[in-house]
Amino acid sequence: MHPAITRIEHANRKPATPQVQSGDTVRVHQLIREGNKQRIQVFEGVVIRTDRMNGASASITVRRIASGIGVERTYLLHSPNVSKLEILRRGKVRRNFLSYLRDRRGKSARLKEIAFDKAAANAGTPLAALQDEDMDAQVTEVDESAEGDALNDVEVSTDEVAKEENKQAAADEPKPEDGGTDQGDESVQEQAEAESGVDRAQPKQ
Repeated sequence: MHPAITRIEHANRKPATPQVQSGDTVRVHQLIREGNKQRIQVFEGVVIRTDRMNGASASITVRRIASGIGVERTYLLHSPNVSKLEILRRGKVRRNFLSYLRDRRGKSARLKEIAFDKAAANAGTPLAALQDEDMDAQVTEVDESAEGDALNDVEVSTDEVAKEENKQAAADEPKPEDGGTDQGDESVQEQAEAESGVDRAQPKQ
């Protein structure tokens, strides 16, 4: 992510947000403005979906049954209109989107409750920790790109070394033309010596 976008997101985040996840029973305190008046509206239900929880646009979808009718609301966790979020219970689930709860009523819509640290979950993750995670991710991306460049450099240097070794090996080996010339010179000298010997052996007339 671009550093400028990261700074803007951090500026619009809340100092800490509860560690909410799908299957939690939560109580959301929403600020409602009506003209010059303000009031707090509480909505309690089960979180059936979480989205982009590590970003400034983190949102949750809360569902409840009101007068026999299913009602769902989506809240932005970092919105100033969400004044407070409480986690009451935590259910055991194996997916992020609990769409099957829309077709269930009564006892069949209940989730198996599991034990959790309620105080720690409601305290949430501080914004400083999220910033450290983002910085670590950026450093990891930079390290991976640098490592890739280093590997490319090593490949290039290996090719150059191989070329130099091939040149040295070719220089050490005798060339066919030089070998043929040397052999020709030796045969000419031997023939000249043989002819001189023959001339010496023959008596002069």
